[in-house]
Amino acid sequence: MMANRFIILEQFLNEKDRLTRSYQHIHSVVEKLIAVSWNSTVCGDHEGSRSIPSQDSIIRIIHKARRILFPGYFTQTKLDPVNLEYWFGQRTVELFEDLSKQIFFSIQHDCIRSDKPCPQGSDFGHETALQFILALPEIRKVLDTDIRAALEGDPAAKSYDEIICSYPGLFAITVYRMAHKLHELDVPLLPRIMTEYAHSLTGIDIHPAAKIGESFFIDHGTGVVVGETTEIGNRVRLYQGVTLGALSLPRDARDRFINKKRHPTIEDDVIIYANATLLGAEAIIGARSIIGGNVWITERVPPDTKVLLKRPELVYIGNNNKKGNPIGSN
Repeated sequence: MMANRFIILEQFLNEKDRLTRSYQHIHSVVEKLIAVSWNSTVCGDHEGSRSIPSQDSIIRIIHKARRILFPGYFTQTKLDPVNLEYWFGQRTVELFEDLSKQIFFSIQHDCIRSDKPCPQGSDFGHETALQFILALPEIRKVLDTDIRAALEGDPAAKSYDEIICSYPGLFAITVYRMAHKLHELDVPLLPRIMTEYAHSLTGIDIHPAAKIGESFFIDHGTGVVVGETTEIGNRVRLYQGVTLGALSLPRDARDRFINKKRHPTIEDDVIIYANATLLGAEAIIGARSIIGGNVWITERVPPDTKVLLKRPELVYIGNNNKKGNPIGSN
């Protein structure tokens, strides 16, 4: 019995010694991480009394706003005329308070990073959040046009409920429209966090600064890219894999193109099919035009124009055809 106790004690001491050595290694890594972060010219630390915007909080704001924009869809609370006003009031006040705080953090963080004077107090956060809240009815009206465009443009859509609850394109557009309003209110960082969250869930990348009209429909959606200075008119439809991007710039040209038009303009009633790539400010697609799949465009397309790839020669390989010969060529 005594021998067993000595064995157990020896094992305990060995384990403690291994843990001590591990903690010593971890301590040295922590010291190196602090040194690297503190001296980094790319980013530094965020310690101190000034908080950086919280990604988790911003995600919660997105979902709170969606519950207000689409009442009854994303809540387990049963809504009826008796409790509707109370429910809206409570949820809207919560959104206002949470958004005010994150706007305050965003602007404060931007001031510190840009080395410019910061407003004192949280009044500017409250004022900006209030402007966003006041815009919610208009955002909802525009989203109604997007939902109708989805139902009219997609025979697979059976109802508005299906589109609101399940379509990734509508989710990405909803987040974009909220983020775009905050961008118009000159809120830094926060709008981009919002749209990148939608991007991570849907594969649809819409920059919050892009300008997009009513009745916008993204069908399927995966791989769609809408760049910062893109302008899209009304009743435009995009399919999966469409890129509205910028031409690549030399390394030393970046500063010259900041705040300049670099992305396409899509006029009213345009349809752009899957995997089309439109690049640069010269790619202006005239109204009512149709852009076929897999095309590459860097120049103006006149109104009422179809742009299609020439039909490729298909090669069929099988028992009934000689290898390399298309059907009907024998």
